[in-house]
Amino acid sequence: MPDRVEAGTYLVAAAVTGGRIRLRDVSPETLGAVLDKLQQAGAQVTQGEDWIALDMGGRRAKAVDIETSPYPGFPTDMQAQFMTLNALAEGTATITENIFENRFMHVHEMKRLGANIELHGHSMAVVHGVEELRAAPVMATDLRASSSLVLAALAAKGTTTIDRIYHIDRGYETIEEKFGQLGAKVRRVS
Repeated sequence: MPDRVEAGTYLVAAAVTGGRIRLRDVSPETLGAVLDKLQQAGAQVTQGEDWIALDMGGRRAKAVDIETSPYPGFPTDMQAQFMTLNALAEGTATITENIFENRFMHVHEMKRLGANIELHGHSMAVVHGVEELRAAPVMATDLRASSSLVLAALAAKGTTTIDRIYHIDRGYETIEEKFGQLGAKVRRVS
């Protein structure tokens, strides 16, 4: 079965950068809640039996409220990626994490990039969209946090260095090569 979180991450990457993407060999039916939120954010989404296309048309995303819940609800493993989307979106959004406590460890790193995020306890964040993020050295704290930082770095002005990327390798195979195929300038350094 295709990895719905990896597919969702690449879709959010296109949304965050105002771009477009077409994913093949995916299962659109497993991404219903994610695709709904991307459409609410302003993305044009089309799909077939085993493909999904997303086009932002160069537009900035609109902020979307997120509340995680068990499948088929919004997946907790996509919450961090949508925090990045909301950090750059027009407007303000609330993210409520109902599955795992302490899932907002990436917020402090996002703030280093210029995100405007307020934490309310361990389960709620209010994200005020900003016009742009700016490069900064950041540190990955877990798998999903690391993917959100990669997305933020793709959209940020300048060159961002992400430390402790061994977290990302647990869930994404050759992520730098895949983003490179999409035109991003991502490289692994030792």
